[in-house]
Amino acid sequence: MTITELKPRPRLPEWLRIKLPTSDNFARMRSLLDELKLHTVCESAKCPNHWECWEKGTATFMIAGDRCTRACGFCAVSTAKPLPLEAYEPMRVAEATRRMRLRHIVITAVARDDLADAARTIFGRRLKPCAN
Repeated sequence: MTITELKPRPRLPEWLRIKLPTSDNFARMRSLLDELKLHTVCESAKCPNHWECWEKGTATFMIAGDRCTRACGFCAVSTAKPLPLEAYEPMRVAEATRRMRLRHIVITAVARDDLADAARTIFGRRLKPCAN
């Protein structure tokens, strides 16, 4: 059988297709994350459903940077030498939560084997709000 004799590939059933967001919610979410310099596991782990979550105004925040010190075979987060922790990252997550009017949030973090405390303290850090 030659290439010209191949049958056309059947179309996927409608129930299997996803529709990409068409409202402004996704763009607002992208803009907010960019403005506050926040990372999400949605993007870093290349979640195929992040369009749907962001369209609904939700995300899973990822703190302690976007570079992991481990190279797990099942994970798509970048493995590289991490940048230093950002002292005000928890405040930026809180600001995003406030602006998104969320009642609860999910926070995860990259592995930080380069730090003695593995970045545990960033989860409980209490800082005074920035004077902006």
